[in-house]
Amino acid sequence: MAIVIRKERKAESLIDTVESISGVNIMECLQCKKCSNGCPVAGLTRTGPSETIRRLQLNTGDEILENDLVWMCVSCETCFARCPMKIDMAAVMDALRVLAVRRKASAQKENVHLFNRAFLKTVRLFGRTYDLGMIAAYKFGTSSYMQDTDKFPMMLRKRKIALLPSFKGDKKYIRRIFKIKDKAN
Repeated sequence: MAIVIRKERKAESLIDTVESISGVNIMECLQCKKCSNGCPVAGLTRTGPSETIRRLQLNTGDEILENDLVWMCVSCETCFARCPMKIDMAAVMDALRVLAVRRKASAQKENVHLFNRAFLKTVRLFGRTYDLGMIAAYKFGTSSYMQDTDKFPMMLRKRKIALLPSFKGDKKYIRRIFKIKDKAN
């Protein structure tokens, strides 16, 4: 895959923004590719973590926000554990997700962003995730109401999903986290 390098430099480049959000010095990457070799989702994406870092280093522009790895990264931190320079790739991916949402990048494929919003909404409301509410919000957003409904009775029988939310979460602590997040945005 060809990497396009743009010569224009904006007041604050993408790498500067990602570094300020993530707290990671991206220029420290040696391109050893240990992160890509250990990544469990690298085989499912067009580009791996090392190429994403390299594109940031080369300041290739906002097309990096279209990268499918940005939304498929599961933040397992295998890359961080393998990295000899201790580059926190999960933090970089989080920063890229934030920027993709801010800049309305089109790579929010397969409703991943919608799923993330539904998940965070249930955590905000109940102090922890509420699967049924999250599924309902996601189905409403995608208009796929009847898809996978045949699995619901079996999930209930096996107690894999609850009809009512759990109220055991520490709501005050969760509210404080969301309040800090809201102030940051």
